[in-house]
Amino acid sequence: MVRGLVRRVRVYRSLASATASLARHVARTARAAVRARGVFSLVLSGGKTPEGLYRRLAQRYRESVPWNATEIFFGDERCVSPRDPRSNYRMVRSAFLSHVPIPRKQVHRMPGEVRPLSAAAAGYARSIGPIPPASDASAARFDLVLLGIGPDGHTASLFPGAPALRVRRYTVAAVPRSGQPPYVPRLTLTLPALGSAREVCFLVSGEDKAAAVAGIFRTPLRGDPRLPASLVRSAGPTHWYLDRGAAQDLPPELRFP
Repeated sequence: MVRGLVRRVRVYRSLASATASLARHVARTARAAVRARGVFSLVLSGGKTPEGLYRRLAQRYRESVPWNATEIFFGDERCVSPRDPRSNYRMVRSAFLSHVPIPRKQVHRMPGEVRPLSAAAAGYARSIGPIPPASDASAARFDLVLLGIGPDGHTASLFPGAPALRVRRYTVAAVPRSGQPPYVPRLTLTLPALGSAREVCFLVSGEDKAAAVAGIFRTPLRGDPRLPASLVRSAGPTHWYLDRGAAQDLPPELRFP
């Protein structure tokens, strides 16, 4: 079996329903991780789709999740000031981090404002530390990685055919040009870093993503660099939380498992 291709598909009537289900899953995973290992290591995605998820975690699960034992990382960042409206960190802080008691030292922000980009990437790689060998699933660096996709099939800031898709030696890559708006440089975790996870969860909404979702599920087991999300692997299952619009081009056996 190809590592990380245990796909579990869930289709919901709306993004709100998908968000509610994923929030419950994140909360359960956090409690289980802290019981098992004393820490919950979570990688957050940016963009508009997960904002409701972060607000729900902050409002519904503020008291029931061990946030003081949670470590936060980011899957990617736009290379702007953390006060810039385009900043993933700014959105996450407003919706989530400013409302839950995660110690500041346990929030690892991607330094999008640092130049050169190579220095920013190297600095963030140091905050992550070494990634265990892919063969050692029990030692995955992250407990849960949250991701989304774009209409072109990109995930994090890994765009179709981009050089960052070929990076294997490093955990963080600089992306001088982005394939989707906003058209600013980015920092992104690489495929080996995203893959060092006990679970990956994709949250995808909208008819404009339907063709990409269907294409990802039609790709060969090795994945296709034209659809970067198809290349993401993990040490455990990959969960897809889809609304009906995003799932509309999937075959019935996947839309209605």
